[in-house]
Amino acid sequence: MAGFYHWRGPDLILDCHLQPGARQIGFAGQHGERLKIRISAPPVDGKANGMLIDFLAREFAVGKRQVSLLSGQQSRQKRVLIESPQQLPAALGIQRPG
Repeated sequence: MAGFYHWRGPDLILDCHLQPGARQIGFAGQHGERLKIRISAPPVDGKANGMLIDFLAREFAVGKRQVSLLSGQQSRQKRVLIESPQQLPAALGIQRPG
């Protein structure tokens, strides 16, 4: 698994494909060149985006303010910035630079 992330200094940028309204929350492999993430919240009133940010903050051990949407607020295709992630979920196979 790779191709869905890159580093910008200490910060991680993820290209995601969101599946809102899923039964379970979690990482679900790759969707093309993007990381597929299942979210149980519906795609209304920013609920799915909010749950995505909560989920990624937990998974990467950062505060919610350190997770932000760079693009795709109204789309399933999103680009997310995670500032200085404290942990990298093993299932994703993300390598720190260097």
